[in-house]
Order: sequence, then structure tokens, then C-alpha cells
Amino acid sequence: MSLDPTLAGSRPALPLWSRHRFIALILLSGMILQTGIWIRNFAVLLYVTDRTGGDPFAITFIAIAEYAPIFLFSFLGGTLADRWRPKKTMVWCDLLSALSVFLILGTLLLGSWQAVFFSTLVSSILSQISQPSAMKLFKLHLPEPQIPLALSMYQTMMALFMMGGPVLGTWVYVHWGIYTAIGLMGTAFVLSALVLSGIQGDAEPEGSRPLSELWAEMRSALGYVRTNRILRITGVCFLLAGLGMGLVNPLGIFVIIEKLGLPKEDLQWLTGVNGAAMLIGGGLTIALTRKAAPQRILFAGMTVSVLAIAAIGMSNTLAGVLTAQFFCGLVLPGIQMSINALMLSHTEEGYIGRVNGLLSPLFMGSIVATMSVSGWLKSMLPLSVLYYIAAFFFAAATLIMLPILRASGEESRRQESSVRSTPS
Repeated sequence: MSLDPTLAGSRPALPLWSRHRFIALILLSGMILQTGIWIRNFAVLLYVTDRTGGDPFAITFIAIAEYAPIFLFSFLGGTLADRWRPKKTMVWCDLLSALSVFLILGTLLLGSWQAVFFSTLVSSILSQISQPSAMKLFKLHLPEPQIPLALSMYQTMMALFMMGGPVLGTWVYVHWGIYTAIGLMGTAFVLSALVLSGIQGDAEPEGSRPLSELWAEMRSALGYVRTNRILRITGVCFLLAGLGMGLVNPLGIFVIIEKLGLPKEDLQWLTGVNGAAMLIGGGLTIALTRKAAPQRILFAGMTVSVLAIAAIGMSNTLAGVLTAQFFCGLVLPGIQMSINALMLSHTEEGYIGRVNGLLSPLFMGSIVATMSVSGWLKSMLPLSVLYYIAAFFFAAATLIMLPILRASGEESRRQESSVRSTPS
């Protein structure tokens, strides 16, 4: 089912109750999944730490099990998502994840504790198919002006779990143990599948295609991105923003200890401020999507990020660092929403999975690349210089976006007018 993006706005809008039903169900499914995932993440982390006495290799393997599938299976998963019905695909991915989790729980009960790593690995692999399918559902069920609003609500929900998820996962493990935590994760996948089953309608696949055509479909997606100016620019923004984020993500502890001369426990104030700012930023983004196009929200967010990251490098007071970190967290939901909205609005429905499968590893790969060298650079350069370098990456991404703003000015005005006239 292919859709010309120029016709997306002219597609007959679904009834208001049906649109809201879809948003409610996709958010409820996301909340259930995030509950299970955060319980799993921290329960597995604490369990492995207890079993191995804090062995660094074992703890690192948890992160490998979570992030390696993004690089290995994202493009393939996106290609498969483009072949299949998105709702049916998501339901089956959740059910298969639940089955694997309960099998792993049985293995744990029999005494093979190493099986706990597979609870992360299997669900992470299946999510590489499920996540692009979710993007296709947004495109299928919502008129284009409504997509940024729905994405903003989803980002706000994610920010809520970033704050409360670690506490929830730790509490479950401490009070109930690893078996209950894994069981709750499997139950969450089952409940999510039931909720997704309530979504009305599904895209029809474009006929059956042999597996031998997979490689041709991947090559077609590469050509599609190369010829789509907006997607090329979005991809470069993904790359540069990831390089900047990855460079400074591990450095917060050094800002507290070395730059401010405070005990390491004060890092909690930095992370707490960032989480609270993301919640506020999510609500602010929801409000802004009714008045501004994604291009403008993205440009404003990137500009604020440049100034805030540079301010952390310059500041020598806790108040200054916390203020700058607040603004970093405040604009992050808007940046994430805008990039996803741009991708959806400028991608034909038949390519959404593959485009998502290309851009997601680009972002994660750039984060991992600079995270892996940030410690080495820290030993060679002053901390403030590293923050200035990160600010430079964001500034470069902001400048690269200027052609989108100039070329899309008239389109943005039409979209803003449509958003204002769309009933809430």
C-alpha cells in the first residue's frame, strides 16, 4: 500500500472518536510495554550484578544484548515491516516476545541463570520489526497535521518512564525478585498485544513477495533516501546530533566532581533536573504542535541545545549547570518528535519501515561512536572543550537544516493553518 506524500493531507480524515481511539490504544500499549521493559532492565541489571559480584564483562553484555540488534537487524526489520500488515506485525511481535520470556523464565527456574540475557536480546530483536510498524500505523490512522501531536504525547509518556522506570524496576526486584520481574515482563507483552488488537483497520500488504527480493527492496530504500532531499538532511541531522549527544552523555559525573568540586552523589540532581525538564518539554511540545510546523520546532530545539551545551562547558556553578541541563532536557522531546514527524510526512507509506531502519542505526551508531572515545578525549582535552565540540556538532546540524526552513516556508504555513482548524 503505497501513498504519495503530496496526497497525505487530502486523504479523508477518520472520524474524531476513531482518531482518538487509536491514540489512546497506542499510548496504552506503550505504557504497558514500558512498564515491563523498565522492570526487566533494572531487574536484570541488579540480578546479574548480584550473581557475578559486579563483573564488568557480564554487565556490559546486558547493554550489548539491548543495542546490538539495532545495528544488526534494524534495516532488515524495517524491510520486513514494509512487507507486512503493521497492526498484525506488532501483535505477533508482542506475542512472540511473551512466549520467549516465559520460556526463559522456565529455564531460570531450572537453574540456568545465564538465560536472563536472552530476555533482553529476543525482545530487542523483535522490536526492530515492531517499532517501524508502529510508525506505519501513525501514518495510516492519522491525518498528517495530527501526527506531530500524537508523537509528542508518545514522547511525553517515554519521558515519564525515564524518570519513574528505574525506581519501579529496582523496587520490583528488591521486593519480589527476578522470577516475578521476568513474569511481569511477559505479562506486559501479552497485555500489549491484546490492547493493539483493539485498533481498527490495518494496511493491506502489496501482495506476496518472495524472500529473494529482500536485498532488492533494501537497495530500493537506499536509492529512495538518496533522492529525497528532506530525508538526506534529516539523516545528517540525526548523525550530527548523535555525535554531540554521545560525546557528553558520559561526562556528567566529571562535571559534578571536577568542574564543580562536588561529591559524585550530587549527579542525581543533574539527572533529576533533566528528567523533570523532559516531562515539561513533552507537554510544551504537545502545545506547540498546534501552532508550529515540525521544521520550526526542530530548528528552535537544536538552537537551544547549542546554547545550553556550550553553557554547561562555560559554567562553574551548580546553579548554572542545572539551568543549562534543564534547557537541554526541555527541548529534547521536541527534537525527537520533529525528526520522526519529518520522516513520516516525507516518506511514502511503503518505505516507512526501511527509512526508519536506516535512520535509527545512524543515530544510535553516532552516539555509540563518540561515547566510545569520550573517555579517551577526556584524558587529552579540558572538559569544557569537549562540551564546546558537542555544541559545534549541534550547531552544524542546525545550519544544515536551514534549507528545509526556506524551502518549506509555504508548506509550513499551510500545515499550521490546517492544525489550527483541526478539532482537538
